[in-house]
Amino acid sequence: MTKEAKSVKYPIRLLRYWFGYQLLREESLRAGRPLDVAEIGVHVGQMLEFVNSAPAGVRYDRWTAVDAVMLRDRLAKAGYTDFFEANLEDVKFQLPHQYDTAILLHVLEHLFEPEDVLIKIASAIRPGGSLIGGFPVVPGPLAALRQSQVRRTAKPMGHVSVFSPARVRSMAAKAGLTVEFMSGAFLMRSKGSGLENSAAWMRFNILWGRIFPGWPGEIYWLMRKPA
Repeated sequence: MTKEAKSVKYPIRLLRYWFGYQLLREESLRAGRPLDVAEIGVHVGQMLEFVNSAPAGVRYDRWTAVDAVMLRDRLAKAGYTDFFEANLEDVKFQLPHQYDTAILLHVLEHLFEPEDVLIKIASAIRPGGSLIGGFPVVPGPLAALRQSQVRRTAKPMGHVSVFSPARVRSMAAKAGLTVEFMSGAFLMRSKGSGLENSAAWMRFNILWGRIFPGWPGEIYWLMRKPA
């Protein structure tokens, strides 16, 4: 967690993990049993640390970390049970097992062909399972222009793909999935400001994102694989 996030009660930056946790908890309740989870792009394990620190836990048998660079010792301490080191853009990339749910928080924007990767990940999800993800978002009419801009200036491992709500739906359809949930996250981040000590401000931002999912900021979603 950043210094700014630690200094306030309701850091908007942590909404990425809050959305992921809430959607995953619903999946756990829906399944009625422990889940097999694959998390794509784990960094240092912030998502699982957030889940394990929540008052109402998520039941899981296996939580697999998937990343190009694997910090095994730190991830094992965070609770990851399996590790799969892989380059998502390698043409041979495939997940090693079948899973109930895959989590893709802030990883697809780093890929040149996110649709192709999503299709491969969806193929490793059991029927009736889900993909939970999120990334930065812009309004549909601006997405193509913004993507051309970021690709010209992107640094190594930087953002190279830009998303709109329409692209989320299109990606799901190409992978044979249905978008079951989609919401923006905030009006403005107000990082480290006193506003982030206000529960009302946090609720307002979540409501704003729900009403305006394409507002420049972040978008979170759940895609369902047919049973």
